[in-house]
Amino acid sequence: MRKKICILIIVVFFTGLIISCQVLMRVADAGAQVAGASGIIDKNTADAISVSARAIGTAAEEITPAQEYYIGRAVAANILTSYRIWNGNAALTTYLNQICAAITINSPRPDIYNGYRVAIIDSNEINAFATSGGHIFVTRGLINTARSEDALAGVIAHEVAHIQLKHGIKSIKNSRITQAILVTGTAATGAATGMDVKQLTDVFNESVGEIVQTMVNNGYSQAQEFEADTTAMSLMAAAGYKPSGLIEMLTALRSAQTSGSGFGKTHPTPAQRITNAERTVSSHRVADTSASRQARFTAATR
Repeated sequence: MRKKICILIIVVFFTGLIISCQVLMRVADAGAQVAGASGIIDKNTADAISVSARAIGTAAEEITPAQEYYIGRAVAANILTSYRIWNGNAALTTYLNQICAAITINSPRPDIYNGYRVAIIDSNEINAFATSGGHIFVTRGLINTARSEDALAGVIAHEVAHIQLKHGIKSIKNSRITQAILVTGTAATGAATGMDVKQLTDVFNESVGEIVQTMVNNGYSQAQEFEADTTAMSLMAAAGYKPSGLIEMLTALRSAQTSGSGFGKTHPTPAQRITNAERTVSSHRVADTSASRQARFTAATR
């Protein structure tokens, strides 16, 4: 009976998250330890409540710019367990970073904790990734699909948009809440079955690894991808690129991409994205100076 009451307390405590999570976290954690030490509840139950309190407290914390970077670096490291950086053309890497610099310096968020960096992935797959830390990865296959600098700028601007809109961080925050619910439920079960605090912590840590895999393999939501495309066109216009360069790239992807790999695996179809982009592309008034960039593009991608 006493354990059932304690489990109910955990549920009520989680419901109180919307009122003052940080305060409740500290009170619940301290209260559980006092109750456990005095024998009012057993040690497993006290530890279960403490673990739940800490999990919910973590879910409510704001993520700092430094944390954004280190979370992003961890995701980048995860990506590089499956892909290899291509260093076969240093000038091409420099060229892509110059395009990125032109986009970001004219953007609402020109500076982040450790800057923006573009690297080339040694893969014929047509794909690109971005992490909250400012790491942007573009595959050789995607570069070979582009036919202009503005098309490449569309890809880079799309990835910059994900970073500036904090889509990765929003996924982390949502995942933290999911983890907190998971840990709270597991803690309640642990209190009833005798699972100790180390086992509870292991469950929490395992879920973090699963979340990183989900971010890399499943991609963002369709709504976030559309938002990134819309924002990318604004970023391109501010930097002097023609926003229709994104549609040019999506048209090339539609011709070259299969649905089960690369962009087709983690993004809405190019046709869906083209339809979305066409709704707002005409709202940007930018002089078409793309011809002046074509010789530079040809030399860099030769």
